[in-house]
Amino acid sequence: MRSGPGTLLRQTMDLSIIIVNYKTPALLLDCLRTVYGQTSGISFETLVVDNASGDDSRERILSAFPAVKWIQMDYNAGFARANNEAMRQSGGKSILLLNSDTLVEKQAISRCFRLFSDSGYIACGVQLLNEDGSPQISGNYFVPGGLNYLLPLPYAGAAVKWLATVTRAQRPNVPDSKGLVEVDWINGAFLMVKRTAIDLAGLMDEDFFLYAEEAEWCSRLGRYGKLCIFGQVNIIHLQGGSSEAGFDSSDKHSYNLYDRKGYQMMVSNFVRIRKQYGPGWFLLHLAFYLAEIPLFFTGLLLTSVAGVFSRRRPRYSFLQAGQYTLNVFRLTGLAPTIIRNRPHFYKTL
Repeated sequence: MRSGPGTLLRQTMDLSIIIVNYKTPALLLDCLRTVYGQTSGISFETLVVDNASGDDSRERILSAFPAVKWIQMDYNAGFARANNEAMRQSGGKSILLLNSDTLVEKQAISRCFRLFSDSGYIACGVQLLNEDGSPQISGNYFVPGGLNYLLPLPYAGAAVKWLATVTRAQRPNVPDSKGLVEVDWINGAFLMVKRTAIDLAGLMDEDFFLYAEEAEWCSRLGRYGKLCIFGQVNIIHLQGGSSEAGFDSSDKHSYNLYDRKGYQMMVSNFVRIRKQYGPGWFLLHLAFYLAEIPLFFTGLLLTSVAGVFSRRRPRYSFLQAGQYTLNVFRLTGLAPTIIRNRPHFYKTL
């Protein structure tokens, strides 16, 4: 862990809502309109942390919402460091980490806070929905050694998925929660935490730039109490909207292994494996990712030949295989640093 509890302000209100912004003023404006329009009956403050967007975000936001507390970072600090700075400056009894690409409906924040305050849980989330109302994965379970990170592999991942099905392994997530469901970790798009739990577990680990930091944080929070999803409360999450706008990637899928965003996800996931499960599990995962390289090209050759006769396009391309190989080789170069587990800012974007 790279950040201790820190010095948090005296609790002066019910809830501190923290939103990190990086070049997403339009999304943030829409989000704030719903926050202020759909939150009542509780005392709250809204803190926006800007990661050196270099645009007109501050002017646009404060013009429309002068009550917002604006925190300006002088570099792109990523998710953990930005949220930590806001938590240090916040005054709520509970903290809500909220993505800028979310839309609040039906008093969701107020309802969640009341349920949360009356419960013994130390952290909670709600059911995230797509724009069409279909559910998103909001709560997750820890898998031994983080083996679920093998599932994105194009060919080895299919074998791991088959093995998990045969052995009836527990699903790594809750696909749709209708009521209260206890989980191990919560999607960072909407993550509410009691300040007393933060005082015990510490702030987010500042080695992370983006991705996997909330899972690692929840693993530490979980030592001091239980976490849950209140599935009867919903918000809309424009999945990947903030990272797509900020980092020039059109791939919103967590299985992306093929571009700059995919490389950042890969690095963050491996850093989390090392921190939460140890160097042995890290090396096992790295071995699988390296072994996938010849499997990837062999599978492509076979499916390409078969496609000539069936006239079906292969699911993957040789360009993707090349990009995947480059990302894994770059990750391998970082392996000694990750294994040592000393302070390091894993920012690749």
